[in-house]
Amino acid sequence: MAELLVIGSVALDSVETPFGSVEDALGGSATYFSTAASLLTGVRVVAVVGEDFPEDHLETLRGRGIDLEGLQRVPGRTFRWSGRYVDDLNQAVTLDTQLNVFETFDPELPDSYKDSPYVFLANLHPALQLKVLEQTSGDAFTGADTMNYWIEGERSLLEEVFRRVDCVMINEAEALEFSGESNIFRAVRVIEELGPEYIVVKRGEYGAVLWHRGEIFFIPAFPLEEVIDPTGAGDTFAGGLFGYLAASDGHQTEDLRRGLMVGSVLASYNVEDFSLGRLLSITREDITMRAGHFERMIHIDSDGSVF
Repeated sequence: MAELLVIGSVALDSVETPFGSVEDALGGSATYFSTAASLLTGVRVVAVVGEDFPEDHLETLRGRGIDLEGLQRVPGRTFRWSGRYVDDLNQAVTLDTQLNVFETFDPELPDSYKDSPYVFLANLHPALQLKVLEQTSGDAFTGADTMNYWIEGERSLLEEVFRRVDCVMINEAEALEFSGESNIFRAVRVIEELGPEYIVVKRGEYGAVLWHRGEIFFIPAFPLEEVIDPTGAGDTFAGGLFGYLAASDGHQTEDLRRGLMVGSVLASYNVEDFSLGRLLSITREDITMRAGHFERMIHIDSDGSVF
């Protein structure tokens, strides 16, 4: 088992879906990622919160064994996001975003974090992602997420991030926008030319696709009868993937394929409740059970012939 470092947001979310609502719930990319990954391995968090951030939330994260030495508490208000899901639970309507202390966040890694063998850069300004990469070991297996805002406004910096990481995680619409292509295969080739060894294209309720040097692996989303709140599902998926890689201390193609399944399983739990409600209630046994169901659904016994 190897240590996993994540940099991202720790936030307070207000969310409304057809099934209810929450106010100032624990959220943020680093929060979902680390909570998911903590079910599998040790996690170190680099983030910032304001003086208004509830101590109870920090205790919740510490209670999962998450290392918060890299989390800064500074004067000001915590990053807040509010959104609403109406008919399409794959798409949130953002009602309000208050960056607050996150706007001036300047990440500095504690010395104990700098040798982390697995590093994930959650969605934030590419300049901050690069600053973290400069403070970590060149031997680390690294991954990065992004969003359309950075594609449109910080293209050159984002390209540099893609050149320097081993694994790019991006959703399908963002990959098409980044590449300027209308076909996802051609879009991935544009990203591949920048240098990342692996590219994971997230497709929401339709699963995810892993590209590696011309090889393609597809994993569906775990089917659910009811989705309560999809907030953080993508970050949870990434936490499951990188948590599995760190737990198994491997990053070959087969490791990533199995990690994608673990990520999909954890994301399926995440959407069953608001905030971290479901992730905080499951155990490794729950993950193993659902992963077993998943494997039976996608496995085909075959000798390689069709008939």
